[in-house]
Amino acid sequence: MSVTRPTAKDASSAGGRGEPAYLAIHAVLRDHIQRNVLRAGLVLGEASVARAFNVSRVPARVALTRLLREGLIKPLEGRGFIVPGGDPLRIELAEGGLILSAEAAVRPINRREQIYPEVEHAVATCLAYGRFLLNETALAQHYNVSRTVAHEVLTQLQRAGVVEQDSNSRWYAGPLSAAEFKYHYEMRIFLEPQALRQAAPYLERQELRRKLGRIRSASKGAIRPIELEELETDLHIRTLEFCPNTILLNALRRSQRVLIATHSTFADYRNPQDVALMISEHIQIYEALCVEDVELAVAILATHLSRSLEVNLGMLRRLSPLPKDLCPAYLIPVAATRDRGPT
Repeated sequence: MSVTRPTAKDASSAGGRGEPAYLAIHAVLRDHIQRNVLRAGLVLGEASVARAFNVSRVPARVALTRLLREGLIKPLEGRGFIVPGGDPLRIELAEGGLILSAEAAVRPINRREQIYPEVEHAVATCLAYGRFLLNETALAQHYNVSRTVAHEVLTQLQRAGVVEQDSNSRWYAGPLSAAEFKYHYEMRIFLEPQALRQAAPYLERQELRRKLGRIRSASKGAIRPIELEELETDLHIRTLEFCPNTILLNALRRSQRVLIATHSTFADYRNPQDVALMISEHIQIYEALCVEDVELAVAILATHLSRSLEVNLGMLRRLSPLPKDLCPAYLIPVAATRDRGPT
């Protein structure tokens, strides 16, 4: 395919290269480990990796998960991971051998950009459990940022359609009722096939094969919710982001950002057979795209979304009361959602 690709924008992209931050982090750490640059026994935790690369914990977590799946690091009893070959060494990564060149370093981002993905994910994960008040002061304290930064994050969430502000300047989110859940899925069913059709001429086979290889590898073992969300993001966001119709994409994003996080919401309710079927449908879509059978890929995507709607509505109806450890301190339950019935 020789068509020039539109520019893909990603708020978490690495310096100048347009790739997601987790990919840059993964590549750097993998290179260091394979060349035995990192000290044996070095403990790699989400927080220490996030500090070293100046990102939020979300891309750090994804990068570590990929390294674990590749067998380059080992889980550490308690928390975190360890570079094999030595006793646990809890020091900063720079002390443990990490060297970031100007080319490899992740683009510095401000604190609002740094914490926003994590806040959006936390809010979206909780929406199915009811209505929540977002306390601006508690948010600032949770991330050790100023009230100004916390306000900017909440304003960005409002623009994304995740939260709303009432007449008293208080911030609220939810509830995500069964009816609204269905409406969001219907938006995706209507828009995603068309977005894929428009994006297809700009997709590179090498990148499609990389994504196909990644999901095939993931299908061979147990998949954690955060990994499922990354696989969903690979297909439904990163593959579709080359659609030149930005108005279509912006409308689609409002529904995607709420629904992709439900893999964490429904973590205890997912049926392994449903996950396996989801993975197989993703694989079929990539396989069709790799041989440039766009209409087949579009048809499989439409079927995949329609089937997923009923599966996820079923899990929404079975949700138990809000788990105590699900919400961060800045999210305060106001009322439990009651609309989980048939729609």
